[in-house]
Amino acid sequence: MTIKNAVITSASITNDDHGLLSAWLFLDYGGYGQGFGGYVLYTPKSFTHHNDGGNYAGLFIWRCMEIAGVTEWSELTGKTIRVRGEEYGQIKAIGHIIKDDWFEPAQEFEETNAQTS
Repeated sequence: MTIKNAVITSASITNDDHGLLSAWLFLDYGGYGQGFGGYVLYTPKSFTHHNDGGNYAGLFIWRCMEIAGVTEWSELTGKTIRVRGEEYGQIKAIGHIIKDDWFEPAQEFEETNAQTS
């Protein structure tokens, strides 16, 4: 695992990807970039595999804002965060630039599932 700093160049919440709700942070490492997100945050009731499960949308949005130190989604652009993952591979977690606070969606979504079961 590597850790590097990144600047958030933009953030989006969309349902463009197959009609599922997802959110993205687009990151700049200084010369190249990468996206963080794409998790299924909500499936519409019209989907045969609709599942209200945990509140992934709220958790994802809240933790991204918390890590970047903002109180509004629109303030994410321009904030610097840390990124942990495989070199040139998938981002596993994002972290606050100073505090030892990391958001690892796979782990936190699993913990949310355990609490709602």
